[in-house]
Amino acid sequence: MPAVVFVAPFFLETTLRFLKATALLPGVRLGLISQDPVSRLPESIRSRLTAVEVLPDALDPEMIAGAVRRLAGSLGPIHRLIGALEQLQVPLGQVRDLLDIDGMKAPAARKFRDKALMKETLQAAGVPCARHVLAGSREQIREFLERTGYPVVVKPIDGAGGKDTHRVEDSDGLERALAVTEPTPERPVLMEEFVQGQEHSFDCVSIHGRQVWHSLSHYYPGPLEVMENPWIQWCVMIPREVDDARYDDIRQVASQALDALGVGTALSHMEWFRRQDGSIAVSEVGARPPGAQFTTLISYANEIDLYGAWAELMVYDRFRPPERKFAAGAAYLRGQGEGPIRRILGLDRIREEIGELVVEARLPEPGSRRSGSYEGDGYIILRHPSSKVVRQALGRVVETVRLEC
Repeated sequence: MPAVVFVAPFFLETTLRFLKATALLPGVRLGLISQDPVSRLPESIRSRLTAVEVLPDALDPEMIAGAVRRLAGSLGPIHRLIGALEQLQVPLGQVRDLLDIDGMKAPAARKFRDKALMKETLQAAGVPCARHVLAGSREQIREFLERTGYPVVVKPIDGAGGKDTHRVEDSDGLERALAVTEPTPERPVLMEEFVQGQEHSFDCVSIHGRQVWHSLSHYYPGPLEVMENPWIQWCVMIPREVDDARYDDIRQVASQALDALGVGTALSHMEWFRRQDGSIAVSEVGARPPGAQFTTLISYANEIDLYGAWAELMVYDRFRPPERKFAAGAAYLRGQGEGPIRRILGLDRIREEIGELVVEARLPEPGSRRSGSYEGDGYIILRHPSSKVVRQALGRVVETVRLEC
């Protein structure tokens, strides 16, 4: 009976889905580390926990290590230490190193978390990616711009979900971006050429470094454009034709990238571009499950519970590759205007036109505050055997449904 410690610094909705999936695994003694009070957990999860440690900072590796040692008193020797949050991956690796727990160790985790180190590793392995520089001063930024010109992308080396990432078109835009992330030798910023093309993601299950299954998605438009334009309602589509020959090149590049980074056992999320000339450029890779409802989309497309499959993968090194039966897509709804959301327009028309395609929807209540997140204030998930049908239906949703503020 394996003893597993799950680290969930905050009880976010998606985190709780991964936590519950782990708690439901048969034969697992589960311990939890968090900085949120356990009273906030649903009873369905709380009743399955063997022991809990609440910390002031559940992202601090020293605190996590101390908590794991204490939990071992109740659970016995710890078999696995896991967590789904991007910011957790290096601290978890450090604790696994310290306490000799199976799983991704800190050196590999840093290659996924430190965007500059990631790019250096990929470039050294011959993986196509954007030109870049880790700039600790404005002088280094100017030298980079002399080689690439505008536009460029400025981002922190340990960002997540596009936070503090800026597309810079000119010198005025550069000044605005650096006002947020001023480069210093101690806190450099990553400068990249702006890759123009269609943005995608590649989600992959690896076991002991061997890629055993993957999924692909298309973004309409890319997340950076969505963050820059709060009025855009964007879509993600997972095509049914995951094994189509047109994706052979990205399968090869993704395998090369994951091998170079040392993925081990994980569900990883890679963002990549198809340039206008057909070539590929890898943007970023995360050694954790995808966000923004991607895990839910993949579950619908394959008729599986990917949350539960992730838990089984991380605890038992097992994964049963599913058959792709559907295309699936999500339309992310965003409040239009300022102030709280007043009403939702266009839902009746969408129900009449494509209601049979809707498998899940989350809509905000009138009076709700706008989230400000690129994930939006609500979403509608569609599914159909035809990728073309799903793509067209997603377009109708974002054209028709409006969250009026």
